[in-house]
Amino acid sequence: MRPGFWRQWRRVIIARMRLITLSAILGLPVMTGCGSPQQTEQPAHVEATNTARTSYVVQQGDVSIEVIAEGSGPLMVLLPSLGRDATEFDPLAERLAAAGFRVVRPQPRGFGKSVGPMESLTLHDFAKDTAAVIEHEGRGPAIMVGHAYGHFVAKMTAVDCPHLVRGVALVAASQKAISEEVRRWNAIGADPTRPLEERRKYIQMVFFAPGNDPTPYLTGFNPEVRRMQDATRIGTPQQEYWASGTVPLLDLQAAHDPYRPGSTADELVNEFGRERVTVVVIPDSSHAVPIEQPAAVADALVAWAQGLPAQTSGPAPTR
Repeated sequence: MRPGFWRQWRRVIIARMRLITLSAILGLPVMTGCGSPQQTEQPAHVEATNTARTSYVVQQGDVSIEVIAEGSGPLMVLLPSLGRDATEFDPLAERLAAAGFRVVRPQPRGFGKSVGPMESLTLHDFAKDTAAVIEHEGRGPAIMVGHAYGHFVAKMTAVDCPHLVRGVALVAASQKAISEEVRRWNAIGADPTRPLEERRKYIQMVFFAPGNDPTPYLTGFNPEVRRMQDATRIGTPQQEYWASGTVPLLDLQAAHDPYRPGSTADELVNEFGRERVTVVVIPDSSHAVPIEQPAAVADALVAWAQGLPAQTSGPAPTR
């Protein structure tokens, strides 16, 4: 045994005890990753039994994740699109909570009180953030709802933490071979340094169906968060997350989404089978479908979620 071993190990134990003690004093949960939740006293507002909207923070070391929460019942986790804030789900979340679900929205790092490293990350890091929120809720496996970029994180969570996920709803998910042209249009529309009318043109092309107002997406993009999230997608091999483990999938498509042309409507069905994949197409919508059609999206999510088995996930990983 090398010199100083027990002295170094003692420092690790003391540091861990201090973290747990501080979390208990502040009423904060400790983020521990898949399969090893650290039990802490829950803030009273987290156990709300009505649809009142509240928030709390899940914290570990230099990572803090702010969570917007409402409702009670089966757990549903909403993950926002590239470079955008989870607050834009307000109308959708309100409907889901009213339908009898516990709806939580982890804010991506860089929004609200969510902070942490933003370089040299992969989707596995964001899956760990999401898993910590599910573990903190303590309500059994969750239904993951990932909008656009959020579907990558939802899939990765289902792969890395199968015991925490009942099913994955892919909302306006891209086709397997993402169109580089559409990605370029997206980047132009989200770039606050470009002329407003140019941005409006491309936001309309990418995010909103013909005749729908693109104004909501003229603001709200965070360039730093976009860069971070795009880097994690590029830096994570597609085969690591694409299958979403083995859980049921809802492929919720928008009728006018350039990321998902009609020719790819059965892409996931052809790969994973109709016994696993449910396809729903929302009319009069595009890539921003939860913002354009929150009622239709809520109806589709509720109908699918109510048909899920109570437990479809795998066992917790051993350590």
